[in-house]
Amino acid sequence: METAARAVLTLLSDERSAKDGEWAERVRLWEDSAIRKVVRRARGAEWRRAEALPGVTVTGRTAAVRVYPPVPVDDWPGELARLQVSGTELTDPEPPPAPPHGVPVLWLAPDLEMSAGKAMAQAGHSAQLAWWQLSGVAREEWREADFALAVRTAGGPGQWAGLVRSGLPVVRDAGFTEVAPGSVTVVADHPALRT
Repeated sequence: METAARAVLTLLSDERSAKDGEWAERVRLWEDSAIRKVVRRARGAEWRRAEALPGVTVTGRTAAVRVYPPVPVDDWPGELARLQVSGTELTDPEPPPAPPHGVPVLWLAPDLEMSAGKAMAQAGHSAQLAWWQLSGVAREEWREADFALAVRTAGGPGQWAGLVRSGLPVVRDAGFTEVAPGSVTVVADHPALRT
């Protein structure tokens, strides 16, 4: 989930997504409409075919994520449309440690069941919402830190309620898959948004 969120941020900060970049118009249209992200799984030859398409690959501790400039859902390249939706379930052998001090945290709702693919998309949404609210200086600092962030499940109803009321960016799901429309799935807690 952390690598997926960092991949979204990397795409947004890529020069090809900037005002005059080759992806700029597609990114602008995507940001002006309902943001959707779709997660698929690829290995071996499928990964090599998907990697040949224009996009950005970000590698984390346990995963590599490739993110592509936005396209309408019904206009996906065949190399991506054929990839599997299932098989993205992940297991952690032990609970993750507490997030490092000062690192942005994307807090997942403690009472919602989401597949790993759904949670990856939601983490990407949350990172994007935080990015939009940051100043240019804060964006550059985050980029220089290689978009360091943590994804954790909120500690319980009390912590979650406080996060949702905090004024920090929240992801309200459209309800296309897995959760009810309007469900708050993630809160983006970036230190620069708390000052």
